[in-house]
Amino acid sequence: MDIQRLQNLKNQAISTILEAKSEKELEEIRIEFLGRQGEVTQLIKIIPSLPSDQKKTFGELINETKKIIEEAIVSQKNNFHRQIDREGWFDISIPGEKPPQGHLHLTTTAIKEISDIFQKIGFEKVIYPEVEWDWYAFEGLNMPNNHPARDEWETFFIKKLSHPKYGQAVLTPHTSSSQLREMARLGKPPVRMLSIGKCYRRQIDASHAPMFYQFEGLVVDEGINITHLKGTLDFFVKQYFGPQREARIRPFHFQFTEPSFEVDVSCIVCGGRGCKVCKQGWMELGGAGMVHPTVLKNGGFDPKKYTGFAFGWGVERVLMMKYKIDDIRLLFGSDLRFLKQF
Repeated sequence: MDIQRLQNLKNQAISTILEAKSEKELEEIRIEFLGRQGEVTQLIKIIPSLPSDQKKTFGELINETKKIIEEAIVSQKNNFHRQIDREGWFDISIPGEKPPQGHLHLTTTAIKEISDIFQKIGFEKVIYPEVEWDWYAFEGLNMPNNHPARDEWETFFIKKLSHPKYGQAVLTPHTSSSQLREMARLGKPPVRMLSIGKCYRRQIDASHAPMFYQFEGLVVDEGINITHLKGTLDFFVKQYFGPQREARIRPFHFQFTEPSFEVDVSCIVCGGRGCKVCKQGWMELGGAGMVHPTVLKNGGFDPKKYTGFAFGWGVERVLMMKYKIDDIRLLFGSDLRFLKQF
């Protein structure tokens, strides 16, 4: 009687397997017959009650039945796969594999944050060429021919490409060239410019790279003075680094601003108390100053009527300060262990 029941279960399982339409159905059939509570598995429990001369034979038949059912399931799965390969068929009930989800690069995020901050106070974002003429990059910014920045060891010059009026072509070494282009584009004040783009210089170490991003601010109008510059710097520092951060300016020299300043931020690490990372509680952010009269004149504005201020800082520099990153090269690598932190 039990042997006949086992034979019937085998035939029933094989028939059901052949009628299955998906791997999901096959798995349900396997559980029905071979699972822990499956019908074939339940027959094992009656073996102890059988006569001694029948136990071995019945046990062998159960194992054979299980093997036949398992092989039939595998065979039907292979048929499904061959059908997919042959006809391009797929089972819409099978969940798809989701691709890994990425996120914006840290530099891209920083550019957006910086743009949003300056947009709040009326700055218009612009983008100017990465390949620039010497006049816009140097001459028009009051940099004479013998200025160190114009040395071939500092700048990427493009040979055999020059302009009869504006000189040799270069990979733009700073976004300051956008000052001249923006003044020429507008033709008259007011100017509220934020220029963000790639810059190129012959330098590489933990804090410098041959290619980097820079953002340039320019404001020109009647009556613009240092207090407007200082207020703008304070606003950016507190918006980007946090309300507890302080900013200061100290005298410096740049060819295209007069007076010129270096801008410092209270140390992110020690909070301004002084530590081995900072300079007596301050970290250098970048340069700024009042636009030099010669630059205003070269931009087409009357320096006797208009004044302005400008600043130019590295995007990577400010975000490295914000997130305490000690090597700029990490930002240009592809190590996901680093990038996934942000």
